[in-house]
Amino acid sequence: MIDLHTHSFFSDGALVPSELVRRAEFTGLKGIGITDHGDLSNIDFIIPRIIAVAEALNNVLSIKVVPGIEITHVPPPLIRETAEKARASGAKIIIVHGETIVEPVAPGTNIAALKSDIDVLAHPGLITETEVLKAKERGVYLEISARKGHSLTNGHVARLAEKTGAKLVINTDAHDPGDLINENQARRVVRGAGLTDKDFEMMQENASTFL
Repeated sequence: MIDLHTHSFFSDGALVPSELVRRAEFTGLKGIGITDHGDLSNIDFIIPRIIAVAEALNNVLSIKVVPGIEITHVPPPLIRETAEKARASGAKIIIVHGETIVEPVAPGTNIAALKSDIDVLAHPGLITETEVLKAKERGVYLEISARKGHSLTNGHVARLAEKTGAKLVINTDAHDPGDLINENQARRVVRGAGLTDKDFEMMQENASTFL
């Protein structure tokens, strides 16, 4: 299991990165992205610290740590600039906090993200088919989320991805130790979205490109 979307105490997660990674390793993960919430105020603080701990842990552990950021509630006109700054700061994976139906994300966030240099659009809510086609065109992965609330639109995202050929990943958006899941539970989340075990395996293949 590879989970590219988790949070440490550098934003609103409960754990220091090392404990987050250890708990992920114990759960059976072989790869984890640490992608704390960021905007123009803090990405230059967060990303170098996640890079440093990722490099140290990758030297001694079998689980692979991918340092990144989740651009969160940034006004759509500023997403491109924020993504460019994150990439310049060394982020290996850039996620944008999509238009989930359980938070007041600014309208236009999905399409602004998809026009920027990002890797994953997280929990994109009631994303349009036009936006899904843009994700396919740009090579941006759409997220199937295991997180409560965000997961409510997984079926919608999965249906449009199947229709258009857009690529998917399965992530937890973990903030607390109990949010981490093993492969068996991840497969169940994928099946719950109307997809198959073969789709899960393809999602994991997609995620492996970041390791």
